[in-house]
Amino acid sequence: MNINANDFRLGEGNNEVNLKKWPTLIDPVYKSKAQYEELLAKHVEALSAMQQLHYSTNRHALLLIFQGMDAAGKDGAIRHVMSGVNPQGCQVFSFKSPSATELEHDFLWRTTRDLPERGRIGIFNRSYYEEVLIVRVHREILRGEGLADAPRHYKKLWHDRYRSIADLERHLSANGTRIVKFFLHLSNEEQRKRFLARIEEPEKNWKFSLADIKERGYWKQYTKAYEECLSATSTREAPWYIVPADDKENARLIVSSIVLDTFERLKMSYPKTSPHRLRELLAIRKQLAG
Repeated sequence: MNINANDFRLGEGNNEVNLKKWPTLIDPVYKSKAQYEELLAKHVEALSAMQQLHYSTNRHALLLIFQGMDAAGKDGAIRHVMSGVNPQGCQVFSFKSPSATELEHDFLWRTTRDLPERGRIGIFNRSYYEEVLIVRVHREILRGEGLADAPRHYKKLWHDRYRSIADLERHLSANGTRIVKFFLHLSNEEQRKRFLARIEEPEKNWKFSLADIKERGYWKQYTKAYEECLSATSTREAPWYIVPADDKENARLIVSSIVLDTFERLKMSYPKTSPHRLRELLAIRKQLAG
């Protein structure tokens, strides 16, 4: 298996993103279901070891952001890829409609409260990017956000929000938080199939609502919002990875490979034991040995 993270990494600096040119389906990196499970198990085991090392060094925080259309596989990717990670060192946050209290603050407030500490992994299932995605498609949401001045030019509003997001991510990076952002790129046809499966398979009925169909009607508007968002906010400090998502298993292997690559580039090692600490440990061992 050979997965090159750079094949999915978006360039830096206002690239004009055309999602039609990015595939939603590629040749799988696995040859069978059994091989997929074997490869994923190896990735999960490696991630578990990396997470323990990450926790022990306590030098960086890791923030993973997952965005994508409904049914793109965000929940499944998080559940499968991070299944072996110690829950004490990893937290997942899903951001739904903001509460009344959250609406009393700036648009970044509610998510920044949940940023990971050093030595830990934070996962955002949707994120502050919803403020330039769903809010852009449904501009009536802005009325509830208590903006000081009603926007006269929406283009400037989105530009300002892109800048605020990029500034936040640059600040986090400068202070030790590594940010990796995944856009799970799903085709319209595959979404249709997954919605049908949610209706036809009883154990998936809970995942489906009429609101999902309503949002599907805004596909073109969401695509444009994503294209401009990805173009404006993929930076050296916080790159976007556009992951083909029509094949769930393939997407999970790509995601896990990119996370492993991120860990490896941190060049971590377990803290060295000082001479004083070594003498202390030897003294304790002597006591225990009787």
